[in-house]
Amino acid sequence: MKKRRVVALMLSAAMVISTALTGCGGGSSENTTETQTDSETGESSTGEQTAETEGGEGGVYTTLYSSESSTLNYLVTSTIEEQRVGANCIDTLVEYDAKGQLKEGLATEWNYDEASMTWTFTLRDAKWVDSTGAEVADVTAQDFVNALKYELTPEYESANVQNLFGVIANAQEYYNGQVYNGGADEDGTTWEAIDFSEVGVKAVDEHTLTYTLAKEVPYFISSLVYVVYMPAYGPQLEELGKEFGTAADKMYYNGAFYLAEFSPQERQVYKKNPSNYDAANVFIDEIQRIYNAEADTLGPEMVKRGEVDYAEISADLLDDWLGNEETKNLVSRERASTSYSYFYCFNFDPQFDAEYEPDNWRKAVNNENFRKALSAGLDKTKEVAVLEPNAPEDYILSTITPFDFAYNADGADYTTIGAMAGMGETFDEAKAKEYKEAAMTELEGEVTFPVKVLMPYNPSVTDWDKECQVVEQQMEALLGSDFIDIIIEAGPTDNFLTEVRRSGKYAFMKCGWGADYADPETWTDPFYQSKGESGYDPGYKYAFIANAITEGTDTAPAIQEYFDKVDAAKEITVDTNARFEAFAEAEAVLIDHALVIPFSITVSPYIATKLDEFEAQYAPFGVSRLRFKGQHVLDHYVSMEEYEANKEK
Repeated sequence: MKKRRVVALMLSAAMVISTALTGCGGGSSENTTETQTDSETGESSTGEQTAETEGGEGGVYTTLYSSESSTLNYLVTSTIEEQRVGANCIDTLVEYDAKGQLKEGLATEWNYDEASMTWTFTLRDAKWVDSTGAEVADVTAQDFVNALKYELTPEYESANVQNLFGVIANAQEYYNGQVYNGGADEDGTTWEAIDFSEVGVKAVDEHTLTYTLAKEVPYFISSLVYVVYMPAYGPQLEELGKEFGTAADKMYYNGAFYLAEFSPQERQVYKKNPSNYDAANVFIDEIQRIYNAEADTLGPEMVKRGEVDYAEISADLLDDWLGNEETKNLVSRERASTSYSYFYCFNFDPQFDAEYEPDNWRKAVNNENFRKALSAGLDKTKEVAVLEPNAPEDYILSTITPFDFAYNADGADYTTIGAMAGMGETFDEAKAKEYKEAAMTELEGEVTFPVKVLMPYNPSVTDWDKECQVVEQQMEALLGSDFIDIIIEAGPTDNFLTEVRRSGKYAFMKCGWGADYADPETWTDPFYQSKGESGYDPGYKYAFIANAITEGTDTAPAIQEYFDKVDAAKEITVDTNARFEAFAEAEAVLIDHALVIPFSITVSPYIATKLDEFEAQYAPFGVSRLRFKGQHVLDHYVSMEEYEANKEK
């Protein structure tokens, strides 16, 4: 716990220094970023690899995956799986090293002019390469400008575009000007088309890039490690349009790796980019990701045969592996992180099949006591124990924002500040029953009991089905079959988020969000919509909570209060303590009214791996943890003892 706090403090300090001072430069030239590549020493589609000793260089890293990407276009996707290509193949202006320290990336220095709210970045010499590794062009400041323009073009349907609104000057005005072009939006606001030259991004020359902000943004530098600020080669974007990123040969690469092959539902092959400016700090020659729908089952067996370099060891296998002399030293863990938060969402716009009674659910979910009954009735410890039977309480959250994520100017953890300080465990059997009785009384004659609660899961996620079974058994036993009927349903392994969550085909489901930058505002992104909006973006917002406002339900006042408090918090840009307290008030509204149920941080899975987790880039936001840069392929699987030793380095 103490070490996590040190890292978080360093991240917070980096944010404050990089956003509050004029004339600050980049970090050191060390490179321990987020991708893996090296010269090619071996090719294998079967999982064989070149064995290397600890500290050696080269090698092929082989792993299975079971959920296929629908696009490689990092400028438009918001899913982790689809951001892997951008994370490993596209360099960002800044990076974070393995200790969470801010450092140079494509930018070698940067400064901020407070009067004009303009950041200026000086770029290093860098190259674009194609899917064969051949150099095709220089990386210039214009590539960042063109990428941002692409994201702000409505026809390309970027799921990340709202991250630019209210941050980059005139970004929202330009985007909405194209959408409405003199017409009025749902709120009655008229948006006139403006020229892109008015947007706050400029290429001063080939090596000088500026971003002008719409307002003071205290977390701006940290947000640069997210896909929304990645560059792309402008002429290629213009040529390909929507076809950009649809195949390995339909994009260029400037990062630690390039994508040499993308064969959907077969394999992905990343190769070290010898033209990368920091190729000396890329220690993996080739990454082979082999598709198999049964990866969770086959991976451990392939580890035993030495055919893959990574596999998750599920809870039902763990005891056997740890008790077996042949496998006990193959098991370690993923590095713990507070970059991701899980929470249960109630869907306020059910679009699932009639057999699950969506209209009945809609009435029930807009009753606060109904939601509170489910919130107080969810035993998080029992569910987390499916993944971590030894110490499940270490991962449970009482807030949406994880502990040890951000600290205010006094060094206080955000989750201990103001309204957050009073947040305790939501599970309470007695209160759950009280809320149940109140809900049934209030909804008598309006709602049919038991309420059908559709709870889908992604079969490709290890043990999610077992978690759902625990939730069903535990909550139905506590609340009674006269109140709820939880229905577990397997969703698709591919495009699960699009087919299920974004399509509103669930009633109650565990969802997650990863931080994009170092500020509590990032945790509002799944829920918040600008004041007065009546619609929603199903590809961006979770749970469709704004529907309660447009439909005028009993939940509308609580949701409007949340939106208003977020608006107020976002306006506080200089006083960090006041800003954090304001966001804490907003988050408390979500939890107090049971609009969302906080659940857990990511449980560090037990794994078999030939990588040292602590060589990789680290930051609890952005795409740093997806990168392989800086890691070595070892000649053995890391043991738990070695994992603990690496953690102490």
